[in-house]
Amino acid sequence: MAAHASASNVPDSVHGAADRATDNDAFEYAARAGFAVSGVLHLLVGYIIARLAFVGGGGNADQSGALATLAGNTGGAVLLWVAAGGLAALGLWRVAEAVIGAKPGESSGSQGDRPAWKRAKALGLAAVNFAIAFSAARFAMGGGQSSAQQNASLSGQLMQSGWGKAALIAVGVGVIAVGAYHVYKGMSEKFLDDLRVSGGTSVVAVGIAGYVAKGFVLAGAGLLVVVATLQADPSKATGLDAAVKTVGQAPFGKVLLIAAALGIAAFGAYNFVRSRHGRM
Repeated sequence: MAAHASASNVPDSVHGAADRATDNDAFEYAARAGFAVSGVLHLLVGYIIARLAFVGGGGNADQSGALATLAGNTGGAVLLWVAAGGLAALGLWRVAEAVIGAKPGESSGSQGDRPAWKRAKALGLAAVNFAIAFSAARFAMGGGQSSAQQNASLSGQLMQSGWGKAALIAVGVGVIAVGAYHVYKGMSEKFLDDLRVSGGTSVVAVGIAGYVAKGFVLAGAGLLVVVATLQADPSKATGLDAAVKTVGQAPFGKVLLIAAALGIAAFGAYNFVRSRHGRM
């Protein structure tokens, strides 16, 4: 891996430490495994959504539901620790990307002065990876909890104060924005910029379907948080699970659930492609 030029807004010592840490094939492979783990979790979420469409029930339609599914299988604890390790490694790689200001595994050149929002995006993705890694570790130790229950409890507490309601609405609007960006990234095929290969018909198809589907689900979850806050109803502010189950109650809900299941599964398939061919 090539050395990186120091970004002007990051101390040389911190930049150098991040540069040296990522100049390691084992670290890169571990981070790539994080994308594969994400792929497995999204496939499991797609399966849970499909079960909702055809037989009802089936667990929470979110990452905690996917982790619980893994935990319930033979060797589940081992799989969960592997998942936690891969996601934590990917989170650390994202932190290095924010520090270096470029893709750590590529020659930075002029990339070292990336806009602040791109660095913030890398840190945000790192936080998501760390949070899911922590949840996987808790499930591996037998202490996992439903994300929906945790979100409802936290939302209920925040709704008791004016600043808490404002914070929830801000979070909801932020999640809607993230969802809209996913839809844009899918429709514009911007996800191909994250790959070292030009793609192909199948890669483009799963990328578009995956990003658009996840974008709509995220936007729906964010909208529900805003509505739940305005109506002071914490039960609606439970994240992806609430969004999916709300879709299932709509007209043609079964059809919409099947479409969501296929789309989330497609996003999982794209993550496998990114694990193998993603720019790091």
